[in-house]
Amino acid sequence: MQKVGIFRSIHVKFILIYVMLIIIAMQIIGLYFAKELEKTLKTNFTTSIEDRMNLLEFSVREEITKERNEQDDPTLEQSLRTVLFGFSAEDIIEILVIDSNKKIRATSDSTNQQIVGQRPMDDIVKKSITSESTFESTYVDRNSGKRIWVSTKPIMSDDILIGTLYVKSNIEKIFNQIDEINHILAGGTVVSLTITIIIGIFIAQTMTRPISDMRRQAQAMAKGNFSRKVRVYGNDELGQLAIAFNHLTNQLQESQSSTESERRKLASVLENMTDGVIATDRKGRVSLINDSALLMLRTSRDLALNRPIINILGFENEYTFEDLIQIKDSIALDFSTREQPYILRVNFSVTQRETGFVNGLIVVMHDNTEQEKIDMERREFVSNVSHELRTPLTTMRSYLEALAEGAWKNEDIAPTFLRVTQTETERMIRLVNDLLKLSRMDSRDYDLSLEVIEFNRFFNGIIDRFEFSKSQDVQFKRELHSNDLLVEIDTDKMTQVIDNIISNALKYSPDGGTIRFKVRAFDDHINVMISDDGMGIPKANLKRIFERFYRADRARSRAMGGTGLGLAIAREMILAHGGEIWAESEEGKGTTIYFTLPYDLEMDGEWE
Repeated sequence: MQKVGIFRSIHVKFILIYVMLIIIAMQIIGLYFAKELEKTLKTNFTTSIEDRMNLLEFSVREEITKERNEQDDPTLEQSLRTVLFGFSAEDIIEILVIDSNKKIRATSDSTNQQIVGQRPMDDIVKKSITSESTFESTYVDRNSGKRIWVSTKPIMSDDILIGTLYVKSNIEKIFNQIDEINHILAGGTVVSLTITIIIGIFIAQTMTRPISDMRRQAQAMAKGNFSRKVRVYGNDELGQLAIAFNHLTNQLQESQSSTESERRKLASVLENMTDGVIATDRKGRVSLINDSALLMLRTSRDLALNRPIINILGFENEYTFEDLIQIKDSIALDFSTREQPYILRVNFSVTQRETGFVNGLIVVMHDNTEQEKIDMERREFVSNVSHELRTPLTTMRSYLEALAEGAWKNEDIAPTFLRVTQTETERMIRLVNDLLKLSRMDSRDYDLSLEVIEFNRFFNGIIDRFEFSKSQDVQFKRELHSNDLLVEIDTDKMTQVIDNIISNALKYSPDGGTIRFKVRAFDDHINVMISDDGMGIPKANLKRIFERFYRADRARSRAMGGTGLGLAIAREMILAHGGEIWAESEEGKGTTIYFTLPYDLEMDGEWE
């Protein structure tokens, strides 16, 4: 499992959250305290100034409205200056008295007496005189960089504006006091946060230690270790969680043991099944496939897993995954080629939850090639036997009906009809006998009467018999082995094999043709070849000539009286002797039949 980063740890997160909450709370309290303190100090400062301005306004109004004796009394400017000097204070920078004509009549600044008689530059004075109202503002002095609070107060006499007071106050010390208090608050905040962090670490450890233990146990469980238990630190919620976690560990251990046992059983069943099994997820992708299915589909596990099932089965153009879910009957997959048949039978089963939600699909495949081949051969066998029997029976019925209707009285027709009936009867007898031979060979219900013979002499005797009895103009050419070849065979059955091959060669050889016979000897077998100059067999049909009832040219074969079982019987007899038989042919140029028989050189030595 990936290691948890320091800033992702719940321990650190808890401390950070705890500290952040304290910081936010202290910041809110600090901001509120600073704002309220600033507001209170400024209010107290301005109230103090305003109270003095009220007294000053009264004194100035009295001096302005006072009747003066020009000889004995001081001038208005002198009186006003005296009054202003009396109200001077440390927090007041300068006091101006301005008359209704917007001229400065007196100033409290002894160093700035030259402005008396001039007009003030501040707009606040003009607004105060014009509107007969009190105004105030704060600005930063460009020279000293200190904050200055200015205020005006109209001087009224009998509701008539006779002037205004203009007071400049040093409010900077108020903000200095606020800064000092903020520094004290900041220091207290740092001390509080230090204590808070220490307490937070302790509290976080008490809460995260059980969680860390459960994390380590979960990691051990992920690796298959269920022996560890989580320590229970108390009976609180985390303690109850630890108890539940330990119980879960026990349950998982039991479930894993049961699941592993079932998994082994399922794996054993799947691996030993002859049928192919494929499982998909709910999206139709292959999630499980056994070896039998891989062999049937001729693919590898890497290429099959996680691929859509419709692609694996070759259904891209025919079905979708949703279609396969609805299919109830089996489907045949035909992978046959011209050389070899290959048919699979596929059945589908849907896996779904109790709610009906489809989890996936189970596909079971069975190699149905042999069954299909057997069924096809059975149908073809029944059809061929029926056809072979129907033809002579139909002929016989026709002739017998004619004889029954009076043809037996005609001495010219009756013998011919009887001869044809006899010929067709013999044909059916041959067919039945051939079928009985093949049946006994299929059931291995026969014994070979083996005897040691010299094969050249045996083969020559059969060829001589056909050469003396042949009716068409066909030449026989022999190329037999120069030495005696002793083989152990059943002479009756081997005679039947060679008779069938030579009979076919004679049937399909044209007049003037040649039938060639050749025998070659090897260390462990002899090779016999019988070749004709007949019409040949198409390459596509060459492998089927040893099948039962198969004829390259059906019409001509039936016309020549063949049953289509001769080469099939020959094949079974050669195999029974431990040999092999095959054919080579070129259409229009003839056919060659080869067969081999076991041959032992030591037998020749014993014979000699």
